[in-house]
Amino acid sequence: MPLSFALIGQENIIKSITGKDEIKKHLANLGFVVGGKITVVNTVNGNLIVNVKDSRVAVDRNLANKIII
Repeated sequence: MPLSFALIGQENIIKSITGKDEIKKHLANLGFVVGGKITVVNTVNGNLIVNVKDSRVAVDRNLANKIII
């Protein structure tokens, strides 16, 4: 399921990342890699604040839909 459907506070594993190569590279630079752990901290107007690799990152709903958990 896409990251945008994840429950707040639940740790998930990234299974795949969809989209164009430049989007995949951008997400990888932020720490979103297949097999990595990710936790949704909060949602604000459909956008997500997540913990990934000991950092908090804000992602919009479009990017969150490209991250499959």
